[in-house]
Amino acid sequence: MLSRLFGCFILQLNRIRLFAGLPLDVVSGGSVNQFRAISAGLKALKLLGLEGVELPIWWGVVEHESMGKYNWSGYLTIAEMVRKAGLKLNVTLCFHTSSQPKIPLPEWVLDIGKTKSNIFFKDRAGKPYRGCLSLAVDELAVLNGKTPMEVYQDFCESFKSTFSAFIGSTITVGITMGLGPDGELRYPSHRGFAKSDTVPGAGEFQCYDKNMLHLLKQHAEACGKPKWGLGGPHNAPAYSELPTANTFFKDHGGSWESPYGDFFLSWYSSQLIAHGDRLLSLASSVFSDSAVNIFGKVPLMHSWHGTRSHPSELTAGFYNTATRKGYEEVAEMFARNSCKIILPGMDQSDKYQLKESLSSPESLLAEIGTACNKYGVRISGQNSTVGAPDGLKQIKKNMLSENLNDSFIFQRIGAQFFAPEHFPLFVEFVRKLNQPELHSGNLPTKEGNTTAIDSVHTRSNLSIHMQSA
Repeated sequence: MLSRLFGCFILQLNRIRLFAGLPLDVVSGGSVNQFRAISAGLKALKLLGLEGVELPIWWGVVEHESMGKYNWSGYLTIAEMVRKAGLKLNVTLCFHTSSQPKIPLPEWVLDIGKTKSNIFFKDRAGKPYRGCLSLAVDELAVLNGKTPMEVYQDFCESFKSTFSAFIGSTITVGITMGLGPDGELRYPSHRGFAKSDTVPGAGEFQCYDKNMLHLLKQHAEACGKPKWGLGGPHNAPAYSELPTANTFFKDHGGSWESPYGDFFLSWYSSQLIAHGDRLLSLASSVFSDSAVNIFGKVPLMHSWHGTRSHPSELTAGFYNTATRKGYEEVAEMFARNSCKIILPGMDQSDKYQLKESLSSPESLLAEIGTACNKYGVRISGQNSTVGAPDGLKQIKKNMLSENLNDSFIFQRIGAQFFAPEHFPLFVEFVRKLNQPELHSGNLPTKEGNTTAIDSVHTRSNLSIHMQSA
Protein backbone atom coordinates (compact mmCIF):
# COMPACT_ATOMS: atom_id res chain seq x y z
CA MET A 1 0.00 0.00 0.00
CA LEU A 2 2.75 2.48 0.99
CA SER A 3 4.81 1.69 -2.09
CA ARG A 4 1.74 2.34 -4.27
CA LEU A 5 1.05 5.65 -2.52
CA PHE A 6 4.57 6.99 -2.69
CA GLY A 7 6.07 5.09 -5.60
CA CYS A 8 5.72 8.15 -7.81
CA PHE A 9 8.12 10.01 -5.48
CA ILE A 10 10.82 7.38 -5.80
CA LEU A 11 10.54 7.11 -9.56
CA GLN A 12 10.90 10.85 -10.02
CA LEU A 13 13.94 11.42 -7.77
CA ASN A 14 16.49 10.15 -10.29
CA ARG A 15 17.75 13.56 -11.41
CA ILE A 16 17.89 15.45 -8.10
CA ARG A 17 18.88 13.14 -5.27
CA LEU A 18 17.23 14.25 -2.02
CA PHE A 19 18.67 13.89 1.48
CA ALA A 20 17.85 15.32 4.89
CA GLY A 21 20.35 16.21 7.58
CA LEU A 22 20.13 14.51 10.96
CA PRO A 23 20.28 16.72 14.10
CA LEU A 24 23.74 18.07 14.88
CA ASP A 25 23.72 16.43 18.32
CA VAL A 26 22.21 13.14 17.21
CA VAL A 27 25.12 11.45 19.03
CA SER A 28 26.59 12.38 22.42
CA GLY A 29 29.48 10.34 23.73
CA GLY A 30 28.73 6.79 22.66
CA SER A 31 24.95 6.95 22.55
CA VAL A 32 22.20 8.11 20.20
CA ASN A 33 20.06 10.96 21.47
CA GLN A 34 16.30 10.36 21.23
CA PHE A 35 16.68 6.96 19.61
CA ARG A 36 12.95 6.35 19.08
CA ALA A 37 12.37 9.79 17.56
CA ILE A 38 15.28 9.35 15.14
CA SER A 39 14.02 5.91 14.16
CA ALA A 40 10.56 7.33 13.44
CA GLY A 41 12.10 10.19 11.49
CA LEU A 42 14.06 7.78 9.29
CA LYS A 43 10.87 5.87 8.52
CA ALA A 44 9.15 9.12 7.58
CA LEU A 45 11.94 10.09 5.19
CA LYS A 46 11.92 6.63 3.62
CA LEU A 47 8.15 6.90 3.20
CA LEU A 48 8.59 10.16 1.31
CA GLY A 49 11.07 8.58 -1.08
CA LEU A 50 14.19 10.48 0.00
CA GLU A 51 17.40 8.71 -0.91
CA GLY A 52 19.08 9.11 2.44
CA VAL A 53 20.31 11.25 5.29
CA GLU A 54 23.38 13.29 6.14
CA LEU A 55 25.17 12.47 9.39
CA PRO A 56 27.49 15.01 11.08
CA ILE A 57 30.38 13.23 12.82
CA TRP A 58 32.23 15.47 15.27
CA TRP A 59 35.95 15.40 15.99
CA GLY A 60 35.13 16.66 19.49
CA VAL A 61 32.80 13.70 20.13
CA VAL A 62 34.82 10.86 18.59
CA GLU A 63 38.34 11.85 19.71
CA HIS A 64 37.20 13.68 22.82
CA GLU A 65 39.59 12.60 25.58
CA SER A 66 43.00 12.07 24.03
CA MET A 67 44.74 11.95 20.66
CA GLY A 68 44.22 8.65 18.88
CA LYS A 69 41.52 7.39 21.27
CA TYR A 70 38.35 7.11 19.16
CA ASN A 71 34.78 6.34 20.20
CA TRP A 72 32.66 5.63 17.12
CA SER A 73 29.94 3.59 18.87
CA GLY A 74 27.07 6.10 18.66
CA TYR A 75 27.73 6.82 15.00
CA LEU A 76 27.92 3.10 14.22
CA THR A 77 24.49 2.73 15.78
CA ILE A 78 23.13 5.47 13.51
CA ALA A 79 24.69 3.83 10.46
CA GLU A 80 22.98 0.56 11.31
CA MET A 81 19.65 2.35 11.85
CA VAL A 82 19.98 4.02 8.44
CA ARG A 83 20.80 0.70 6.78
CA LYS A 84 17.79 -1.01 8.37
CA ALA A 85 15.55 1.85 7.21
CA GLY A 86 16.67 1.23 3.62
CA LEU A 87 18.29 4.66 3.27
CA LYS A 88 21.72 5.83 2.11
CA LEU A 89 24.15 7.74 4.29
CA ASN A 90 26.09 10.90 3.47
CA VAL A 91 28.71 11.53 6.16
CA THR A 92 30.19 14.90 7.19
CA LEU A 93 33.47 14.86 9.11
CA CYS A 94 33.34 17.95 11.33
CA PHE A 95 36.67 19.36 12.53
CA HIS A 96 35.00 22.47 13.93
CA THR A 97 32.65 23.35 16.78
CA SER A 98 28.94 24.02 17.11
CA SER A 99 27.57 26.75 19.36
CA GLN A 100 23.90 25.64 19.25
CA PRO A 101 23.89 22.86 20.34
CA LYS A 102 27.24 23.22 22.07
CA ILE A 103 29.81 20.81 20.65
CA PRO A 104 33.42 21.88 21.34
CA LEU A 105 36.73 20.73 19.91
CA PRO A 106 38.36 17.73 21.60
CA GLU A 107 39.33 18.38 25.21
CA TRP A 108 42.98 17.57 24.55
CA VAL A 109 43.10 20.13 21.73
CA LEU A 110 41.54 22.80 23.94
CA ASP A 111 44.09 21.97 26.65
CA ILE A 112 46.90 22.63 24.16
CA GLY A 113 45.21 25.88 23.17
CA LYS A 114 45.25 27.15 26.76
CA THR A 115 49.01 27.66 26.54
CA LYS A 116 49.38 27.89 22.74
CA SER A 117 46.58 30.22 21.66
CA ASN A 118 48.23 30.74 18.27
CA ILE A 119 46.90 27.39 17.09
CA PHE A 120 43.66 29.39 16.62
CA PHE A 121 42.82 32.26 14.30
CA LYS A 122 43.09 35.72 15.85
CA ASP A 123 41.49 39.01 14.90
CA ARG A 124 42.98 42.50 14.98
CA ALA A 125 42.33 42.79 18.74
CA GLY A 126 44.15 39.51 19.34
CA LYS A 127 40.99 37.61 20.30
CA PRO A 128 41.31 33.92 19.39
CA TYR A 129 38.58 31.97 17.60
CA ARG A 130 38.32 28.53 19.21
CA GLY A 131 35.86 27.13 16.69
CA CYS A 132 38.56 25.48 14.56
CA LEU A 133 42.32 25.48 14.13
CA SER A 134 44.10 28.17 12.18
CA LEU A 135 44.99 27.06 8.66
CA ALA A 136 48.50 28.42 9.31
CA VAL A 137 49.27 25.43 11.57
CA ASP A 138 48.12 22.77 9.09
CA GLU A 139 51.67 21.47 8.68
CA LEU A 140 53.20 22.49 12.00
CA ALA A 141 53.68 19.89 14.76
CA VAL A 142 51.56 21.75 17.32
CA LEU A 143 49.35 18.84 18.49
CA ASN A 144 51.50 16.78 20.85
CA GLY A 145 54.20 16.35 18.21
CA LYS A 146 51.83 15.88 15.27
CA THR A 147 50.56 18.29 12.65
CA PRO A 148 46.81 18.89 12.29
CA MET A 149 47.01 17.31 8.83
CA GLU A 150 48.45 14.14 10.36
CA VAL A 151 45.74 14.13 13.04
CA TYR A 152 43.00 14.66 10.42
CA GLN A 153 44.43 11.82 8.33
CA ASP A 154 44.52 9.46 11.32
CA PHE A 155 40.88 10.38 12.03
CA CYS A 156 39.86 9.67 8.42
CA GLU A 157 41.77 6.37 8.37
CA SER A 158 40.10 5.29 11.60
CA PHE A 159 36.67 6.22 10.21
CA LYS A 160 37.36 4.27 7.01
CA SER A 161 38.43 1.18 8.93
CA THR A 162 35.61 1.33 11.46
CA PHE A 163 32.86 1.88 8.88
CA SER A 164 34.25 -0.51 6.25
CA ALA A 165 31.10 -2.66 6.46
CA PHE A 166 28.98 0.35 5.46
CA ILE A 167 31.20 2.04 2.86
CA GLY A 168 30.09 0.94 -0.58
CA SER A 169 26.69 -0.29 0.62
CA THR A 170 25.06 2.23 2.95
CA ILE A 171 27.68 4.97 2.56
CA THR A 172 27.64 5.15 -1.22
CA VAL A 173 26.92 8.82 -1.90
CA GLY A 174 29.68 10.82 -0.36
CA ILE A 175 31.90 11.95 2.49
CA THR A 176 32.11 15.66 3.22
CA MET A 177 35.41 16.97 4.56
CA GLY A 178 35.11 19.80 7.07
CA LEU A 179 37.17 22.74 5.82
CA GLY A 180 36.81 25.43 8.49
CA PRO A 181 34.23 27.32 10.60
CA ASP A 182 30.84 25.57 10.37
CA GLY A 183 32.62 23.08 8.12
CA GLU A 184 32.94 25.71 5.38
CA LEU A 185 35.97 26.82 3.37
CA ARG A 186 36.33 30.31 4.86
CA TYR A 187 37.89 32.37 7.60
CA PRO A 188 35.83 33.10 10.76
CA SER A 189 35.31 36.68 9.60
CA HIS A 190 31.87 36.93 11.20
CA ARG A 191 31.63 35.69 14.76
CA GLY A 192 28.35 34.85 16.46
CA PHE A 193 24.85 34.80 14.99
CA ALA A 194 23.59 37.87 13.15
CA LYS A 195 19.97 38.89 13.71
CA SER A 196 17.85 38.60 10.59
CA ASP A 197 16.54 42.15 11.01
CA THR A 198 19.96 43.71 11.46
CA VAL A 199 22.21 44.93 8.68
CA PRO A 200 25.34 42.75 8.87
CA GLY A 201 28.78 44.24 9.17
CA ALA A 202 31.63 43.84 6.72
CA GLY A 203 33.38 41.21 8.80
CA GLU A 204 36.99 41.27 9.93
CA PHE A 205 40.19 39.86 8.44
CA GLN A 206 41.65 36.91 10.39
CA CYS A 207 45.40 37.15 9.89
CA TYR A 208 46.72 38.12 13.30
CA ASP A 209 47.79 34.88 14.95
CA LYS A 210 51.56 34.46 15.12
CA ASN A 211 51.70 31.87 12.36
CA MET A 212 49.51 33.79 9.89
CA LEU A 213 51.61 36.91 10.49
CA HIS A 214 54.76 34.89 9.84
CA LEU A 215 53.39 33.69 6.49
CA LEU A 216 52.36 37.23 5.57
CA LYS A 217 55.80 38.58 6.47
CA GLN A 218 57.49 35.93 4.33
CA HIS A 219 55.24 36.73 1.38
CA ALA A 220 55.81 40.48 1.67
CA GLU A 221 59.58 40.07 1.78
CA ALA A 222 59.50 37.74 -1.23
CA CYS A 223 57.54 40.43 -3.12
CA GLY A 224 60.04 43.13 -2.15
CA LYS A 225 57.47 44.91 0.04
CA PRO A 226 58.54 44.11 3.63
CA LYS A 227 56.46 46.91 5.16
CA TRP A 228 53.30 45.33 3.72
CA GLY A 229 53.88 42.23 5.83
CA LEU A 230 53.46 43.80 9.26
CA GLY A 231 49.74 43.10 9.57
CA GLY A 232 46.38 43.26 7.88
CA PRO A 233 44.80 46.39 6.37
CA HIS A 234 44.81 49.22 8.92
CA ASN A 235 41.81 50.95 7.35
CA ALA A 236 39.38 48.01 7.28
CA PRO A 237 36.25 48.09 9.47
CA ALA A 238 35.53 45.73 12.38
CA TYR A 239 33.03 42.85 12.53
CA SER A 240 29.75 44.73 12.95
CA GLU A 241 30.79 47.98 11.27
CA LEU A 242 29.42 48.86 7.86
CA PRO A 243 31.82 48.75 4.91
CA THR A 244 31.56 52.54 4.74
CA ALA A 245 32.92 52.91 8.29
CA ASN A 246 36.43 53.08 6.84
CA THR A 247 38.10 53.44 3.46
CA PHE A 248 39.38 49.96 2.59
CA PHE A 249 36.09 48.80 1.02
CA LYS A 250 35.11 52.16 -0.45
CA ASP A 251 33.40 51.41 -3.77
CA HIS A 252 35.46 53.90 -5.75
CA GLY A 253 39.03 54.63 -4.71
CA GLY A 254 39.05 52.11 -1.85
CA SER A 255 42.29 50.39 -0.84
CA TRP A 256 41.00 47.06 -2.11
CA GLU A 257 41.70 48.35 -5.64
CA SER A 258 45.21 49.59 -4.82
CA PRO A 259 48.45 47.64 -5.39
CA TYR A 260 48.59 46.97 -1.65
CA GLY A 261 44.99 45.75 -1.63
CA ASP A 262 45.69 43.33 -4.47
CA PHE A 263 48.83 42.10 -2.67
CA PHE A 264 47.02 41.40 0.59
CA LEU A 265 43.80 39.98 -0.82
CA SER A 266 45.66 37.68 -3.22
CA TRP A 267 47.76 36.31 -0.35
CA TYR A 268 44.80 36.00 2.05
CA SER A 269 42.71 34.14 -0.51
CA SER A 270 45.57 31.91 -1.67
CA GLN A 271 46.17 30.71 1.90
CA LEU A 272 42.52 29.64 2.18
CA ILE A 273 42.52 27.84 -1.16
CA ALA A 274 45.78 26.08 -0.29
CA HIS A 275 44.19 24.92 2.98
CA GLY A 276 41.18 23.53 1.11
CA ASP A 277 43.51 21.85 -1.38
CA ARG A 278 45.42 20.10 1.41
CA LEU A 279 42.28 18.78 3.11
CA LEU A 280 40.46 17.68 -0.04
CA SER A 281 43.63 16.04 -1.35
CA LEU A 282 43.97 14.20 1.96
CA ALA A 283 40.37 12.97 1.83
CA SER A 284 40.65 11.98 -1.83
CA SER A 285 43.77 9.98 -1.04
CA VAL A 286 42.36 8.20 2.01
CA PHE A 287 39.07 7.27 0.32
CA SER A 288 40.41 6.77 -3.21
CA ASP A 289 39.51 3.05 -3.22
CA SER A 290 36.11 3.50 -1.54
CA ALA A 291 34.01 4.46 -4.58
CA VAL A 292 32.46 7.43 -2.77
CA ASN A 293 32.42 11.10 -3.75
CA ILE A 294 34.32 13.67 -1.69
CA PHE A 295 32.54 16.94 -0.93
CA GLY A 296 33.60 20.27 0.51
CA LYS A 297 31.36 23.14 1.57
CA VAL A 298 31.71 26.69 0.21
CA PRO A 299 29.71 29.44 1.97
CA LEU A 300 27.31 31.88 0.38
CA MET A 301 28.58 35.23 1.71
CA HIS A 302 25.91 37.27 -0.05
CA SER A 303 25.75 40.38 2.15
CA TRP A 304 27.14 43.46 0.35
CA HIS A 305 27.37 41.53 -2.91
CA GLY A 306 25.68 44.53 -4.54
CA THR A 307 28.77 46.68 -3.91
CA ARG A 308 31.85 46.68 -6.12
CA SER A 309 34.19 45.42 -3.39
CA HIS A 310 32.05 42.58 -1.91
CA PRO A 311 33.37 43.09 1.68
CA SER A 312 31.79 39.98 3.26
CA GLU A 313 33.37 37.77 0.62
CA LEU A 314 36.79 39.41 0.91
CA THR A 315 37.01 39.12 4.70
CA ALA A 316 35.87 35.47 4.45
CA GLY A 317 38.77 34.77 2.06
CA PHE A 318 37.18 34.93 -1.40
CA TYR A 319 38.92 37.44 -3.64
CA ASN A 320 35.79 38.03 -5.64
CA THR A 321 34.81 41.58 -6.63
CA ALA A 322 32.96 43.37 -9.38
CA THR A 323 36.20 43.28 -11.40
CA ARG A 324 37.53 39.83 -10.47
CA LYS A 325 36.05 36.31 -10.79
CA GLY A 326 37.41 34.88 -7.57
CA TYR A 327 35.35 31.69 -7.45
CA GLU A 328 37.05 30.29 -10.52
CA GLU A 329 40.16 29.63 -8.41
CA VAL A 330 38.00 27.79 -5.89
CA ALA A 331 36.22 25.71 -8.53
CA GLU A 332 39.52 24.86 -10.20
CA MET A 333 40.87 23.59 -6.87
CA PHE A 334 37.81 21.36 -6.36
CA ALA A 335 38.12 20.07 -9.92
CA ARG A 336 41.79 19.29 -9.42
CA ASN A 337 40.85 17.05 -6.49
CA SER A 338 37.81 15.56 -8.30
CA CYS A 339 35.55 16.81 -5.49
CA LYS A 340 32.02 18.20 -5.42
CA ILE A 341 30.93 21.50 -3.87
CA ILE A 342 28.17 21.84 -1.29
CA LEU A 343 26.45 25.23 -1.58
CA PRO A 344 24.12 26.47 1.17
CA GLY A 345 21.58 29.25 0.78
CA MET A 346 19.56 27.64 -2.01
CA ASP A 347 16.41 28.80 -0.22
CA GLN A 348 17.39 32.47 -0.18
CA SER A 349 15.98 35.00 -2.66
CA ASP A 350 16.88 38.63 -3.23
CA LYS A 351 13.44 40.07 -2.52
CA TYR A 352 13.50 38.97 1.13
CA GLN A 353 16.91 40.49 1.93
CA LEU A 354 17.37 43.75 3.81
CA LYS A 355 17.80 46.44 1.15
CA GLU A 356 20.36 48.23 3.30
CA SER A 357 22.70 45.22 3.15
CA LEU A 358 22.89 45.29 -0.67
CA SER A 359 22.61 41.52 -0.50
CA SER A 360 22.08 39.29 -3.51
CA PRO A 361 22.14 35.55 -2.85
CA GLU A 362 20.71 34.86 -6.31
CA SER A 363 23.45 36.62 -8.25
CA LEU A 364 26.16 35.14 -6.03
CA LEU A 365 24.78 31.63 -6.55
CA ALA A 366 24.78 32.29 -10.27
CA GLU A 367 28.43 33.40 -10.16
CA ILE A 368 29.55 30.33 -8.24
CA GLY A 369 27.45 28.11 -10.49
CA THR A 370 29.09 29.58 -13.58
CA ALA A 371 32.55 28.90 -12.14
CA CYS A 372 31.56 25.32 -11.28
CA ASN A 373 30.16 24.75 -14.78
CA LYS A 374 33.40 26.05 -16.33
CA TYR A 375 35.47 23.45 -14.43
CA GLY A 376 32.89 20.65 -14.45
CA VAL A 377 32.38 20.68 -10.68
CA ARG A 378 29.03 19.26 -9.61
CA ILE A 379 26.96 21.01 -6.92
CA SER A 380 25.03 19.65 -3.97
CA GLY A 381 22.61 22.23 -2.61
CA GLN A 382 21.57 23.04 0.94
CA ASN A 383 19.11 25.42 2.56
CA SER A 384 20.08 27.96 5.20
CA THR A 385 17.03 27.57 7.40
CA VAL A 386 13.65 25.88 7.71
CA GLY A 387 10.75 28.13 6.84
CA ALA A 388 12.45 30.83 4.78
CA PRO A 389 9.81 32.86 2.84
CA ASP A 390 9.13 30.96 -0.40
CA GLY A 391 12.17 28.87 0.52
CA LEU A 392 11.01 25.57 -0.98
CA LYS A 393 9.99 27.33 -4.16
CA GLN A 394 13.42 28.95 -4.39
CA ILE A 395 15.17 25.62 -3.78
CA LYS A 396 13.29 24.04 -6.66
CA LYS A 397 14.17 26.96 -8.93
CA ASN A 398 17.86 26.71 -8.08
CA MET A 399 18.10 22.93 -8.28
CA LEU A 400 16.43 22.82 -11.69
CA SER A 401 18.70 25.53 -13.09
CA GLU A 402 21.39 25.03 -15.73
CA ASN A 403 24.08 24.46 -13.10
CA LEU A 404 25.56 20.99 -12.57
CA ASN A 405 23.22 20.13 -9.69
CA ASP A 406 22.88 16.50 -8.72
CA SER A 407 21.67 16.41 -5.11
CA PHE A 408 20.12 18.44 -2.32
CA ILE A 409 20.52 18.04 1.46
CA PHE A 410 17.69 19.62 3.44
CA GLN A 411 18.92 20.93 6.81
CA ARG A 412 17.71 19.64 9.28
CA ILE A 413 15.07 17.27 10.64
CA GLY A 414 13.67 18.18 14.05
CA ALA A 415 10.57 19.62 15.64
CA GLN A 416 10.36 22.52 13.19
CA PHE A 417 10.85 20.24 10.20
CA PHE A 418 7.98 17.96 11.23
CA ALA A 419 5.73 20.82 12.40
CA PRO A 420 2.25 20.97 10.79
CA GLU A 421 3.04 24.30 9.16
CA HIS A 422 6.13 22.90 7.42
CA PHE A 423 6.00 19.14 6.91
CA PRO A 424 3.04 19.06 4.47
CA LEU A 425 4.77 21.74 2.40
CA PHE A 426 7.92 19.63 2.31
CA VAL A 427 5.89 16.61 1.19
CA GLU A 428 4.50 18.70 -1.68
CA PHE A 429 8.00 19.96 -2.49
CA VAL A 430 9.31 16.38 -2.75
CA ARG A 431 6.40 15.39 -4.95
CA LYS A 432 6.88 18.24 -7.41
CA LEU A 433 10.65 18.70 -7.53
CA ASN A 434 11.28 16.45 -10.51
CA GLN A 435 7.80 16.06 -11.92
CA PRO A 436 6.57 19.47 -13.13
CA GLU A 437 3.76 17.89 -15.16
CA LEU A 438 2.48 15.10 -12.94
CA HIS A 439 -0.92 13.82 -14.05
CA SER A 440 -3.57 13.54 -11.38
CA GLY A 441 -4.04 9.85 -12.14
CA ASN A 442 -0.51 9.15 -10.95
CA LEU A 443 -0.99 10.90 -7.60
CA PRO A 444 -2.09 9.19 -4.41
CA THR A 445 -5.58 10.13 -3.39
CA LYS A 446 -6.02 13.07 -1.09
CA GLU A 447 -7.48 10.81 1.57
CA GLY A 448 -4.67 8.27 1.29
CA ASN A 449 -1.99 10.94 1.24
CA THR A 450 -3.39 12.66 4.32
CA THR A 451 -3.62 9.37 6.17
CA ALA A 452 0.00 8.54 5.40
CA ILE A 453 1.22 11.96 6.53
CA ASP A 454 -0.86 11.81 9.71
CA SER A 455 0.65 8.41 10.40
CA VAL A 456 4.13 9.85 10.08
CA HIS A 457 3.27 12.62 12.56
CA THR A 458 1.73 10.19 15.04
CA ARG A 459 4.59 7.71 14.98
CA SER A 460 7.34 10.32 14.91
CA ASN A 461 6.33 12.40 17.94
CA LEU A 462 9.61 14.21 17.34
CA SER A 463 10.77 16.50 20.11
CA ILE A 464 14.17 17.08 18.53
CA HIS A 465 14.85 20.81 18.49
CA MET A 466 15.65 22.40 15.16
CA GLN A 467 19.32 23.02 14.52
CA SER A 468 21.04 25.13 11.93
CA ALA A 469 23.18 23.56 9.22
